[in-house]
Amino acid sequence: MAPDREAEPVASAAADSSRLGSDAPPEAQDLRRYTTVEELLKEKLSEAIGGWRGAVESAIPTLLFALVWSVRRDLRESLLAAGAVALVFLVVRLVQRQDVRFILYAAAGVGISAFFALRSGRAEDAFLPGMLQNAGLLVLLVVTNVLRWPLFGFVVGVAEPDVFAQDPTWWRKHRGIVTVACRLAWVLVALNVVRLGIMVPLYFAEQVAALAVAKVALGWPAYLVALTAMGAILVRGRTPIDPAAAAP
Repeated sequence: MAPDREAEPVASAAADSSRLGSDAPPEAQDLRRYTTVEELLKEKLSEAIGGWRGAVESAIPTLLFALVWSVRRDLRESLLAAGAVALVFLVVRLVQRQDVRFILYAAAGVGISAFFALRSGRAEDAFLPGMLQNAGLLVLLVVTNVLRWPLFGFVVGVAEPDVFAQDPTWWRKHRGIVTVACRLAWVLVALNVVRLGIMVPLYFAEQVAALAVAKVALGWPAYLVALTAMGAILVRGRTPIDPAAAAP
């Protein structure tokens, strides 16, 4: 049986990772901790994703915006309500000395949405930045996959800051990492196609309440479905980190 072509060495160092000592290249030392590419990507992705609390903190400002808009039909009041609850979440995180990254992302999203909506005076424009982001990410994922520079490869690379500082593209020298990273990216491509396919018609129909519900439903719940699909890829895959393991 021929060796697995998806698991070519990282500049020949990764192929011998199980046999290298402390003087091995940084990327080989990193890969040596894993048996398969899927195991590597699963760990790095888990480090980059927030938990259920981050999902709730991201969803509530959007739902509150829609609720206040439905009752008051006042754009400024709706945006102020969303911003206020995001600020409360941020203060609670700071008091508890917890990671504030995800609530800062949500707060930034509220600020950008407010800018778009207040500038046009149309409530539905609060959802425009998110749709533009989805469209941009969709194009980026497709282009980078076609060029064999998948974004998930950079997730692996950035997760090892010392190695990334020396060689930001070290992960791309391992064909197995590139192949599996591309498969994961196609899952997100499908997710963004679904998001845009549902939200764009609602936007042009000026259905603000429906847009809010769609944004929440197609946010973390849909993302968890995508993560489940990614998990299936990572659990079922057996692309060896060390190409020598694929030999007879």
